Amino acid sequence: MALFKRKRKFRKRKKTGTIHVIGNVDFHRDVYSAILNNKRDFFVWLPAGYEDNPAKKYPVLYMHDGQNLIDPKTSFAGKDWQVDETVTRLIAEYKIREIIVVGIDNTSDRLEEYSDSEKGENYRKFIIEELKPFVDSKYRTLPDNKNTAVMGSSMGGLVSFLIVWKHPDVFSMAGCMSSSFYYNEDKVFKMIDEYEGPKKHIKIYIDHGEDGLVRGQKMFCKLTQMGCLIGTDIDYFYARGAEHNETEWAKRLERPLIFFFGK
Repeated sequence: MALFKRKRKFRKRKKTGTIHVIGNVDFHRDVYSAILNNKRDFFVWLPAGYEDNPAKKYPVLYMHDGQNLIDPKTSFAGKDWQVDETVTRLIAEYKIREIIVVGIDNTSDRLEEYSDSEKGENYRKFIIEELKPFVDSKYRTLPDNKNTAVMGSSMGGLVSFLIVWKHPDVFSMAGCMSSSFYYNEDKVFKMIDEYEGPKKHIKIYIDHGEDGLVRGQKMFCKLTQMGCLIGTDIDYFYARGAEHNETEWAKRLERPLIFFFGK
C-alpha cells in the first residue's frame, strides 16, 4: 500500500545508558491514513526467532500509545512499559508463544480517537481497514481473530475494549489496564446494558490500581453477569496501592500476556 511507504529498520540490543530497545523493530514513520486524514508513527516488534524460521507465522498484539511502550527516551516521563523486555523474557521462559507487537503512536487527537466518538470510530476503522491489512501483508502473521489482540491503558484501555466489543470478528482479546471506563458519562456501560445479542466469544483482561477501583470492578461484574467465565473469558486484577503510570503498567504486563498467549 502506498500509504505505508516510509520505513526504517533498526536492530538494537539494550545496553545500560546507551541503547534502549531490545529485539528487532521496524519503525514506520509519518504514516498517512486516508480514513483519519492525519499522520502518525507505528512500529512492528519482531521476536528474536522471526528470521530463523521463514515458514512460521505469529499471533499479533496491537497496542496504543506506541511512544510509551519500548523506549524510555520517547515515553511519557521517561518511563516505558518495557514491552520488549517482558515479551522477550516470557518467550525465553516458555510462558507465552512467540508474538509480534504493533505499537501505534498517539496524536493530538488522542482523546477523541480513543473514545466512542466519530474520530474514535474512524480510528478503529483505520486499524481494521488500513493498518492490520498492511501488517498482515508485510509480516508473517496469523491474521484470524483468535490470534489477534489489542491492549492499552487509561483511554487506551477504553478503546481496546471498544475494538473487541464492536469487532470481535477481527480482534478476540482486549487488555484493558487502568481503563477510563468513566469517560463521557459512563457511555461504555450504557452500550453494554443495551446489548441483547448472544454471548461474545472474546477474552477481556481488566486491571487497575487505586485509579479505577469503582469502574474497574463495575465492568468486571457486568461482564461476569453476562456469562463471561473467570479464567476463560475474563481475568481481573486489583493492584492495591498502584498509581496511574507506565511504571505500574509495566509491572502488570506479564499477566495479560500470559492470559492471551500463554502456553
